[in-house]
Amino acid sequence: MLTRTLRHLERDGLIARHDFQEVPPRVTYSLTDLGRGLLTSMMPLWSWVIDNAPAFRAARRAYDADSR
Repeated sequence: MLTRTLRHLERDGLIARHDFQEVPPRVTYSLTDLGRGLLTSMMPLWSWVIDNAPAFRAARRAYDADSR
């Protein structure tokens, strides 16, 4: 599953894969400019999620209590 996800990210141009052609196999991945742009754009959303995590937990507790 991890390999498939990495391949998809590579195909989309978000990461670059470097295969060293060694035994044992060694591969590294790095963010492309496009990937860095996505990461930069996602930072405000991640900050919002972290800031609102207590509210999410409270909503889940209330929902679970009402669902019983």
